[in-house]
Amino acid sequence: MSESAGQKSVKQQRAQQRAQKVEAYQQERRAQQRKRRIGIISGSVGGAAVLALAVTFIATSAEPAKRPQDIAIAGLEEFTNLPATHVGPDPVDYEGNYGMQPPAGGDHFQAWLNCGVYSEPQQNESAVHSLEHGAVWVTYNPETVTDAQLDELRSKVPDQYSIISPYPGLETPFAVSAWGAQITMDSPDDERLGQFVDRYWKSASAPEPGASCMGANEGPGRVI
Repeated sequence: MSESAGQKSVKQQRAQQRAQKVEAYQQERRAQQRKRRIGIISGSVGGAAVLALAVTFIATSAEPAKRPQDIAIAGLEEFTNLPATHVGPDPVDYEGNYGMQPPAGGDHFQAWLNCGVYSEPQQNESAVHSLEHGAVWVTYNPETVTDAQLDELRSKVPDQYSIISPYPGLETPFAVSAWGAQITMDSPDDERLGQFVDRYWKSASAPEPGASCMGANEGPGRVI
């Protein structure tokens, strides 16, 4: 009896060990399956997030860029059917002929004003010729505008195809003109300055867009 009982005990121990190994193996399998499920769920969520970002990017990129001529500018004054005849040497009465001062187009002298920054007033007729080539002309009242405002103005206006000059007697601190268009401002902080430049600087609506803005009449007091 004792021998049989001893043999049975060994068999029971081996069976118990096998059962433990099987249980451990099954537990490991279940753990691996849980990890795979978590990975699949995480991958699905991550993939969905990436897909959503991609769709958003494509939708945003697909939005058409706003054309310059479609930019709305509050307080914009437009002048249509302006002549572009070369005249001289007599000055042009822009206020009497076209109802604008400073001028934003019309008859002008044959030689345009070289674009740049000036510390002295410039001839209307030469500056208007520059507008014909697509330049933007920013005039200011020297009695009311500060040096700090001028520095800020220069930082917001393109270096090329632009003119900055004082305009004594100007009714507002600033006037920004292009061919056939004009706005007035109290400060260079005005967001419309950027809108105006975006719409009219080197604009195709000028009579001679892309023609030179240098190599002609060098006005007095040129700074830059």
